[in-house]
Amino acid sequence: MFKPQKKSFTVDEIKRKIEQFCVYQDRCHKEVEQKMRDYELIPEAREMILLSLMQDNFLNEERFAKSFARGKFRIKNWGKQRIIRELKFREISAYNIKTALKEIDEQEYLDTIYRITEKRSQSILETNSYKKKKKLIDFLMRKGFENELIFKTVNDILEETN
Repeated sequence: MFKPQKKSFTVDEIKRKIEQFCVYQDRCHKEVEQKMRDYELIPEAREMILLSLMQDNFLNEERFAKSFARGKFRIKNWGKQRIIRELKFREISAYNIKTALKEIDEQEYLDTIYRITEKRSQSILETNSYKKKKKLIDFLMRKGFENELIFKTVNDILEETN
């Protein structure tokens, strides 16, 4: 059976491809290393490219963590717990996670949880108040908000509607 041969690239070509990969959007080390594994580079070449990307500021873990936190919060309305979990999954350092969370304005964070709770509350057609409350809490937990903040917000919103 005929097996198509993988196209081979020079180290410089791969470096340029990975630079483009990093320019398109901020990337974490884990994503870049996976991309290099896909090209089946020898460890020395991977090391050389990684070093070059960091020196030329194509790869910056702190910048990635900050933009990731801002983006997931503003666009997907994720809570801090979910953002922390996702950054840890991407092997981002604790220091950079802490720095990234500072990108989220506290007042904006509270406004967001109230806004999405209210919106979700209106879309839940459940008549049983306990079931409705559980659905709201589950939704906010999946979004990654903190437990005490969830309970306070849900109680406030449900009291307003009653």
